[in-house]
Amino acid sequence: MQRCLELALKGEYSSKPNPRVGCLIVKEGQILAEGWHQFAGEVHAEVHALNQAKASASGASLYVTLEPCSHHGRTAPCCDAIIAAGLSKVVYGMIDPNPEVAGKGISKLKNAGIEVVGPLLAEKCADLNPGFIKRMTTALPYVRCKMAMSSDGRTAMASGESKWITGDEARLDVQKWRARSSASITGIETIIADDPSLNVRLDDAEVLQPLRVICDSKLRLSNSAKTLQTAGNILLVSAIEKEFIASPTQVADLEQIFLPGEENKIDLYTLLQYLAREKECNEVLIESGSTLAGAFIKAGLVDEIILYMAPKLLGHEGLPLFTLPGLENMEDQISLEYSDVSLLDKDCRMRVRVLNK
Repeated sequence: MQRCLELALKGEYSSKPNPRVGCLIVKEGQILAEGWHQFAGEVHAEVHALNQAKASASGASLYVTLEPCSHHGRTAPCCDAIIAAGLSKVVYGMIDPNPEVAGKGISKLKNAGIEVVGPLLAEKCADLNPGFIKRMTTALPYVRCKMAMSSDGRTAMASGESKWITGDEARLDVQKWRARSSASITGIETIIADDPSLNVRLDDAEVLQPLRVICDSKLRLSNSAKTLQTAGNILLVSAIEKEFIASPTQVADLEQIFLPGEENKIDLYTLLQYLAREKECNEVLIESGSTLAGAFIKAGLVDEIILYMAPKLLGHEGLPLFTLPGLENMEDQISLEYSDVSLLDKDCRMRVRVLNK
């Protein structure tokens, strides 16, 4: 199963919106075949492995990180392929949270006379797909908020100058988190101040570019924005029903929606619902300034913060990490829990879970 976990990560950037799944087939102590889910619409990990094992799979055992599917989706049910191949045993990592499966695959295999064992390393298997699990169980994506700061908690100088707080290794790490995300969300203030492209720039042919989401309440987006001149899909979200007029030179494929909330701001909860239901987004990465990031946190919509800290001091007049009005007493504090702390060259990356959402 540990090897299956490693195989699943081969689809880390490419399997979305489907889950990352790894599989291997074993017979008489020998691995016959390995498989993983590569792209949505193509064969699942189990069939990938079965296609390699062919007739020798008869009587063998199959190990897989996620319960084999039993329903017709973009592909035929994996359970049917497993039964047809004559496998004698299936060991699964965790139950599929998809209501269309959720135990039905296990029952189908057992009814066919196949020995089924599991769950095995369920927590590690769940760690592969926090977004898929959350989307299947709550109809919301798993939300990470990425921020970079100095050692005194500042994200930029008072003037707004921020390039670059962190070094090359930390910025490469950001690219990897962006690549595994279904969508990247930023605000119009970040577009105006930094003019980012927001695309993934990794030397990996299997990277699927995330949907770029721009929160622009009053529709101030300029046609000259770099992200509009970068290929890929953009979702422009505003609180006012005013149509954005694209430039003839625009490269990006832009869709616009209106999600008005309180105080003429965007309804962030409805935005996340839209991303999960309409765009099948599993994991979302917020890459914005302190105001939008703080609004997501105050609304209880952030699951995890990825915080890069550079060994620098920007001074007390620098811009803060989050804008969080209303935190006046200790009882108002938002509690966090560290899940990982790593060094990336001279910088430190901290992954923290938001507890009292």
